[in-house]
Amino acid sequence: MSLGERLSSARARAFIGRETELRRFEEALSGDPQAPFAFYVFGPGGIGKSALLRRLTDQARSAGRPFVELDGRFTSRDPADFERAAGGFLDVPGTVLFLDSFEHCQWLESWLWQRLLPRAAAGALVVLAGRIPPQAQWAADPAWAGVLHVTELQPFSEEQSRSLLTAAQIRPELRDRVLRFAGGNPLALSLAAAAGMPGWSRDDMRAPSADVLRTLLAGLIGEVPTAAHRRALEVAAQAHSTSEELLAAVLPDEDAPELFSWLRDLPFMEATHRGLHPHDAARETLAADLRWRAPHAFVAMRERLMEEYLRILREAPEERVWTVTDELFYLFREVESLARVRTWSRDEEVHDRPLHEDDIDVILGMAEETEGPESAELVRYWMDRQPQAFSVYRLVSTGRTVAFTARLALSAPPDPQDLVTDPVVAAAWRHADATAPVSPGEHIGISRFTVYPERYQVPSRVIDLSSSRAQAESARARGRAYGFAVWRDAEAWSARVKGTLVDTGERPRVGAHTYGVFGIDWRRMPVENWLRRFISATDVPLQSGPSGVSRSAFDQAVREALVHWRDAAAFAACALMRVRLAADLADPVAELRDLLRQAVDELAQDPRGVRARDALTAGYFSGAPTQEAAARRLGLPYGTYRRHLRHGLDLLCDALWQWELHGVR
Repeated sequence: MSLGERLSSARARAFIGRETELRRFEEALSGDPQAPFAFYVFGPGGIGKSALLRRLTDQARSAGRPFVELDGRFTSRDPADFERAAGGFLDVPGTVLFLDSFEHCQWLESWLWQRLLPRAAAGALVVLAGRIPPQAQWAADPAWAGVLHVTELQPFSEEQSRSLLTAAQIRPELRDRVLRFAGGNPLALSLAAAAGMPGWSRDDMRAPSADVLRTLLAGLIGEVPTAAHRRALEVAAQAHSTSEELLAAVLPDEDAPELFSWLRDLPFMEATHRGLHPHDAARETLAADLRWRAPHAFVAMRERLMEEYLRILREAPEERVWTVTDELFYLFREVESLARVRTWSRDEEVHDRPLHEDDIDVILGMAEETEGPESAELVRYWMDRQPQAFSVYRLVSTGRTVAFTARLALSAPPDPQDLVTDPVVAAAWRHADATAPVSPGEHIGISRFTVYPERYQVPSRVIDLSSSRAQAESARARGRAYGFAVWRDAEAWSARVKGTLVDTGERPRVGAHTYGVFGIDWRRMPVENWLRRFISATDVPLQSGPSGVSRSAFDQAVREALVHWRDAAAFAACALMRVRLAADLADPVAELRDLLRQAVDELAQDPRGVRARDALTAGYFSGAPTQEAAARRLGLPYGTYRRHLRHGLDLLCDALWQWELHGVR
């Protein structure tokens, strides 16, 4: 047997219950004309939906069926992307489409029933699994009645639960106690079995059902082998998905492959094509437990993740920008100040696309309907000047165009024609000139239009996406001096954006309406610092330098600069270029590179720093292609070299931090 066949066989032996679902799916695979075409499985977190899908996938594989596996947590907002990912489901007869975590892309549901599923290839099947039942209109539709099988998964019976605990080798005298504790929840039973027998002999191992996962997870994560493993858990608890590459970036001095393997083996961790993802029912419990245990470390890890996502964002090809942006803002989904302006909702999901010629009349009509003919003329003006600034939004469910936005980029000095034509743009420049003028070579960004007639200028998915794109553009752009947003209900938005943008006090008038202009000077408040204000939901103080960069961010910037030291172009984009240390240099790239080299050399002034100096020099300045090669150049075992390198990084960061605080000398 191949490894895949052995794994499938092991899953079949270990699988418990769900006989009806397995039987009906087997009938469908065999071509029974009375069998369903679509299977919809739903239930709360931990009830066994993903385990059932894996078992059904094994059945499809054994039957020789081609199949496609998708995860709702990682689907694109654009139905066209989903359609491409579904691949053979539309083209290859007999293909089975499995879609897990459907609640994360429930906004696709109407589109699926109406547009995608009816175009399935001959003999194809589809299995959907999520927390939410299907819309009643489909379950009750006579056309779907004969081809849709809906199942709400129930907790295990006592007999099934005992079978699971027997297979997990929980001693007979302890099974009743575990059964009372887990209450038939498959995930809780599995975690209890994974936790093993120690502790189950205690008489107090009873807990109300709401505390089952908290108690189990606290016990499991309380046994982490080392501090490095706990930091890996901090990453997994906060990152949308955790790859080995992400672990290596945010834990540069640790053994990322070993930590990733350990995370993957945890019973509440799921593997996806993007990396590891804690079970939805476990993530928040895990995060809350870690935050309670070590709040400073938890906040510091969120900051490291933020900085890594920003680094990736600045280097990412255009097609990856919005994926990275989503991962970045996932860190802040619970932040109150952002919740005032973002919905985080996927109920009315939209996707955006660039402006096409056939969108123009629709957009002008929306502008005139909501803001009047004068505003519509300004939309026409900017479509002629900057068509690339416009995004058009369509409902995923129906494909109907419902909104548009325009994010303009305007260079200094401003074009007089722009100022004469658009009072709002003139107001933005007026504020800039009065506070901190924009220099030649710099530019401003302005979210000039946000028009969604059905939800006009109230928090919505359109505003969510447009804001994320504006912030991503600010992070990637060179020379952006200001960012501005424009809202008609100035008083309401002044309260909403408090803590994120500043009310400029400008109130330009266009036609019958007055608008508020809100902005931020990205030169005084770099994107990193702006995001850092949202990091902590607790009042944990972070040590900061004079440029507003925290010590942990500074240390990470030093490590990044060392990695790119030999490439001047890459070095110029490093976060270290934005600290005070570089602010007063005539030639920041060349002089800061020299300062790094000087600081490393000066470590050898203390005899205890000689080996640290040598390790840093070999690892970053010598041109060695890998750290292993650097160790060979020094004639050191790799473990010894890594120890000297870590010591050198600590000494170097300390020295440079003192220079950042007090100046070089």
